[in-house]
Amino acid sequence: MGIEAILEASRAGMQNERLRMDLSTRSIASANTPIPPEAMAARQAVSFANELEGKQSFTDAATRAVSDPTHPLADAKGFVHYPAVDMVQEMTTLLTASRGYEANVRSFNVLRSMVLSALELGAK
Repeated sequence: MGIEAILEASRAGMQNERLRMDLSTRSIASANTPIPPEAMAARQAVSFANELEGKQSFTDAATRAVSDPTHPLADAKGFVHYPAVDMVQEMTTLLTASRGYEANVRSFNVLRSMVLSALELGAK
């Protein structure tokens, strides 16, 4: 395996972990944002696999209903719908993705320092 292949693997790993962090933070940020009743039919969630492959296909998104008839976005039954976000899962994803990103940065830096040391030895 050449140096370029190792650097490319680190770069791809960093890109994937950053995408996981971005998707997870978007989910966490939207957890307490009410969904208007007219948008319920079009409500969809983006999956990590689809984002990774660059696809625009979506999956049906689950919602959690909270009874609040006084809320301006309540439906006819008095429920306000929010995205069903599993905060424990999303925080775990953030933690593992940030550690994966960190590991890829470390491997990139170690390889870079090894290449610089080899170049210094060759210059002497």
